[in-house]
Amino acid sequence: MTLVRPDDELSLVDLLDRLLAGGVMITGDITISLADVDLVHVSLRALISSVQTLLQPGSDDV
Repeated sequence: MTLVRPDDELSLVDLLDRLLAGGVMITGDITISLADVDLVHVSLRALISSVQTLLQPGSDDV
């Protein structure tokens, strides 16, 4: 894997290829409250990876 310097150009296809090759986990929480009373709580967890990366031996973390 090569590191990208700030002055290097990175196309969208290259970025997507790197994300799918290694995988990325996105998590987030949103809470809507009124007068210190929580009305809505949304929790988001998403795993973005290629099928080939997930099926590799040693990727039992999922």
